[in-house]
Amino acid sequence: MSSPLKVESDPEELGFDPARLSRIDDHFARYVDDGRLAGWHIVVARDGRVVHSSTAGHRDVDAGLAVTDDTRWRMYSQTKPITSVAALMLWERGAFELTDPISRWLPEFAAPRVYVKGSSSKPLTEPATEPIRVWHLLTHTAGLTYGFQHAHPVDAMYRAKGFEWSAPEQGDLATHVETWAGLPLVFQPGSEWNYGHSTDVLGRLIEVVSGKPLDTFLAEEIFAPLGMTATGFVVDDPDRLATLYLNNPATGRYVGAEAAGMGALAREVLAPTWLGGGGGLVSTAADYHRFTQLLLGRGEVDGVRLLGSRTVDYMGRNHLPGGLDLEQVGRPLFAEMPFDGVGFGLGVAVVLDPVRYRTLASVGEMSWGGAASTAFWVDPVERITTMFFTQLVPSSAHPIRTQLRGLVYQALVD
Repeated sequence: MSSPLKVESDPEELGFDPARLSRIDDHFARYVDDGRLAGWHIVVARDGRVVHSSTAGHRDVDAGLAVTDDTRWRMYSQTKPITSVAALMLWERGAFELTDPISRWLPEFAAPRVYVKGSSSKPLTEPATEPIRVWHLLTHTAGLTYGFQHAHPVDAMYRAKGFEWSAPEQGDLATHVETWAGLPLVFQPGSEWNYGHSTDVLGRLIEVVSGKPLDTFLAEEIFAPLGMTATGFVVDDPDRLATLYLNNPATGRYVGAEAAGMGALAREVLAPTWLGGGGGLVSTAADYHRFTQLLLGRGEVDGVRLLGSRTVDYMGRNHLPGGLDLEQVGRPLFAEMPFDGVGFGLGVAVVLDPVRYRTLASVGEMSWGGAASTAFWVDPVERITTMFFTQLVPSSAHPIRTQLRGLVYQALVD
């Protein structure tokens, strides 16, 4: 049986120059050669047909195990678009309105308070002027944050509760959501954009509304219909799991997560204690390719439809306040891509202006990435999907994503 990512189409038939495509591998091979990355897998497709699929390096350097098509990758925040699609499936069924206050299902958010000033130990807060609504979770405008950002007193409050790169060993998704609900918001709901646990809370909302655990809902409603057989919150074949590495800022080279004191983060997917809808999934390139084709196909892949075409179009519109971009309304703390010329839709970043983005792209491109430097984008204009898989934390260590865009689009010559 051939790999589902085997290149079976002539790239020239789909508008690509094969010699120019080879520049992708030449460029990123240097990342492996000089120790910036242990290994990677890159996939480029147009109209659902794979024109380029290549691997380099190792999924586990110490064990001498090469990257293969079936390598399992920690998706981290690339989980977010999948959870967002799940929520939109429930929305299409009339389970809630995007404007509904989430306290209708999560009463712990009935009276959120907002940070005004002060330290993390003695904050001054005020009541939220409006409730957190479903669309706030989908757009990261709820005022929630992440402890690992180290940029705001509220971030420190998250860390004090055990939430930095991982979560406390005790507790599940429901108890974690209750903890976050008891902490101040960084800003008034709907007024700004900030990267945080919004999609994790959205995952809990899915559980309450559907009456199913998040892993069950995703497995039944998304993974099974799309044939994503190797995607889930638990790795069933750890020998295929890529090793997690951390960037050493002093050298620019990778080091093992265990050696860097972050072994707990690396081991989470072996026995997860909670279902992180914002960052808990493990997948393969072939599986995530199916998900990107769902977005490119406006909700349908090979006759399997999960969302209406207009819903995916709406997902890919800019939903930020005033139609502004992330540079204008986002807190420039941490994200999976630059802010200039980029808006945010319902669970995905959306390119508004490639000129301001300073990168080859199409207006309306949907994308996101993960903390271990994975990334994907879906270009509805050129009908291109691209994925990059590796396991290096943080994702800001190297300009992989912008370089990959330039290399893919320079090869498009139709």
